[in-house]
Amino acid sequence: MADPAMSVTPFWELTFDADGDTDGRKRDRLLAGVAEHRIRDLVVLSHGWNCDRSGATRLYSRFLAPIPELAPAARIGYVGVVWPSMRFSDEPIPDFPRAVAADIPPRPVLDKDTRHALLETFPGRATVIDQIARLLDQQPREEAELEEFGRLVRLLVDVLPPGPQALFAADTLAEGVPQSEPMMLTGSAAEVCEEFARALADLESPGGAARFSLPNPWDGAHELLRQATYYAMKRRAGTVGERGLGRVVGQLASAAPRVRVHLVGHSFGARLVAFALRGLPEGVRTVKSVTLLQGAFSHYAFAARLPHDPRAGGVLQGQHNRIDGPLVCCYSRHDSALGTMYPLASRMAGDARGATAELAVGRVLGAKWGAMGFDGVQAVPGTKSFKLADALRAKLPASGCVNIDAAQVVRRGGPPAGAHNDIVHRELAHLVVAAGRVS
Repeated sequence: MADPAMSVTPFWELTFDADGDTDGRKRDRLLAGVAEHRIRDLVVLSHGWNCDRSGATRLYSRFLAPIPELAPAARIGYVGVVWPSMRFSDEPIPDFPRAVAADIPPRPVLDKDTRHALLETFPGRATVIDQIARLLDQQPREEAELEEFGRLVRLLVDVLPPGPQALFAADTLAEGVPQSEPMMLTGSAAEVCEEFARALADLESPGGAARFSLPNPWDGAHELLRQATYYAMKRRAGTVGERGLGRVVGQLASAAPRVRVHLVGHSFGARLVAFALRGLPEGVRTVKSVTLLQGAFSHYAFAARLPHDPRAGGVLQGQHNRIDGPLVCCYSRHDSALGTMYPLASRMAGDARGATAELAVGRVLGAKWGAMGFDGVQAVPGTKSFKLADALRAKLPASGCVNIDAAQVVRRGGPPAGAHNDIVHRELAHLVVAAGRVS
């Protein structure tokens, strides 16, 4: 339980594999420790795109550090979820200085750190990863080679039977049928790479001359690999949330029914804790708040009906009602990863035409394929909205969905991610305390 890197105690780590199976010894230490320390409030935090345990630990330590001072009389315990996600070496870890990831090659080669992360994240795919790396390094001019690259990327992220992860890719449902795969995994790889390359150029030079030039499609190929990998992590986050964390929270409710649980997640970690609601055993009401920080999943996930398709709803529709308290969604317009790259990657096959034109005139594809970390929970009646400063002065609603515009603090970061990883702020830790009414 004790970790010299942690700033808060008592702290427990919960570890899950890709299919949501937990490390039983760590789970048992948590269940026993909560009783031993007479914990009243348990804050459970999940990282997003970060496969490095030490990086996750540092994030947890820095984010949670203000909470004891914010609620000095509370008996609080802390849990850090560790799950096998994926981080590209040129994408900063939350709260790590940008210099850590600044010394990266200018060409879209697959550097050794990213290659190692891919090998750990997708075991048994070494040959495919080597072929992907070769094409990124050589950047052949033939369109057929871009199509081959796309085939290899699809092969890399395919789910091997009989695992459960294929069941957790959808964010919306139409007449009970999960959405199809996004265009980037079904359409022409060459066209997708060109779209990603233009989008990246537009982010690098908004309103500038870059949109009138012809970006290197291999820049887009690197982004295709990144986004396809994140799509695989999207499936994995849902799996770990429902099959893993949801079950553990249910076991905790049986062992310590008076403990109030507060789920907090960043990026795909937000998706993970949201899917944990779907995995709660029937009748469990110990989750008292859920706080989503820059959530990397559909802003319609909790909707019963989609504005553009009344026959369809979100895959988590109604799950916010399983919280005995509010579901708080923090979002920021400065998050380029969720404002541009996420909806571009999430579009359905057949909706490709006109996408780049929309980007070129400064509009975002977010109305249909947007992420809640960019504009909040959508299409859920009764959702309340606050600016962050106002939310911290006011008393948050006791239940229902609550959107918090956190752009005043979640704002630092360059393209393509923007402010996506800028979450370590005292104000956001304070929001967790306020949402859960921890005192």
